[in-house]
Amino acid sequence: MAGISIARAAQVLRPPEDGLRYLRQDRAGELTTAPGELTVDGAAIAAFEASRDAPIQIDASGCAVIPGLVDCHTHLPFAGWRAHEYAQKVAGVAYQEIARQGGGIRSSARSLAAATDEDVLAQAGAAAAEMLAHGTTTFECKSGYGLSVAAEARSLRLAAALAARVTQTVTSTALLAHAVPDGYDADSWMTAIAEAMPQLLAAGRPTALDIYVENVAFSNDNLRQMGILARRHGLALRAHVEQFSTHGSVPVALEAGARSVDHLACMPPDDVAPLAASETAAVLLPGAAFLGDERLEPARELADAGAICALASDFNPGTSPVNSLPLIIGLAVRRYRWSVLEALLACTLNAAWVLDRPGVASLEVGLRADLLILDGPVDQLPYRLGHNPVALVIVGGELVHVRPDQAWRVDR
Repeated sequence: MAGISIARAAQVLRPPEDGLRYLRQDRAGELTTAPGELTVDGAAIAAFEASRDAPIQIDASGCAVIPGLVDCHTHLPFAGWRAHEYAQKVAGVAYQEIARQGGGIRSSARSLAAATDEDVLAQAGAAAAEMLAHGTTTFECKSGYGLSVAAEARSLRLAAALAARVTQTVTSTALLAHAVPDGYDADSWMTAIAEAMPQLLAAGRPTALDIYVENVAFSNDNLRQMGILARRHGLALRAHVEQFSTHGSVPVALEAGARSVDHLACMPPDDVAPLAASETAAVLLPGAAFLGDERLEPARELADAGAICALASDFNPGTSPVNSLPLIIGLAVRRYRWSVLEALLACTLNAAWVLDRPGVASLEVGLRADLLILDGPVDQLPYRLGHNPVALVIVGGELVHVRPDQAWRVDR
């Protein structure tokens, strides 16, 4: 017997064709939002029609049904917050200066070291519950607040423990080159990472390696080294690049076969076309750019050039303490001059491509039933900035969240 029937939806967001791994941003207008109905059977979408036999009947009149949102760049799990640093930035102190004073990543590393495992998991679990209520059904964790081999291994173990506790699908990325630990320079830390890879991979089974290229962190040569490590161990390569200053990192990342390049506020214009021609995703983080008063990313140019664009929260205690993807969508639409379909594509199908999780963010028969029922049409999502539009959340075919004022829609 089918498990959930969704009837009378005003819009159902579907791709232009089934089986797509990603959709380039200049094709976002091909997504369809026609009215429709669907039935979930077990963990999968069974049909695009309602079923009177389903034990759970949902009245989606006036609503949009969309895939669950995918947050492909977060720094969970972490400990504590850094509100004092935000006050410094508002007062005009640059991120790089805060880092040189011992703040930034080092501050979060100290907080993580001082926290118990249970404290870290309790904070991360609460954040994940908030994310679920705002429609995030898949998200990425990163290490990077360890700053020693043992502490990075602990971070990866904590990510695996978090994945076992939460409702969402969780992937793990080893951000092993986030800041240069005390007692090392960038090159000697890269050597230490290479030697410790068996220990680190066993700790949490990450699917990707990541590196932060910046004048207070690592270099393009280190990015090349990280690419070699990723290939050697069968992992994807990701890279934080061109956030605060220009380093010419995008061509290096493309040559290394990176799955994504993230941030990109200071990317040279000449790098737009090569990035758009590749299968490397441009992961844009409007929460960090807005809160840090950073240069605007070339998001409109990347979309027009046909890049694979993704949106993410960059959820972290320092530069983007934001975990609501609807808010991120609203920022992207306003600041990037994107359509709502461009923004939705960037945090569903294309974000799933970044994490190599096909089938978790597209409404197709036979695919995993991770989906949201919004309380209005999709064009209200960026317009009602700060409003949580998520009425109901279905993960793996299970109804896991119902907003209290929307409970009338559900007949069990």
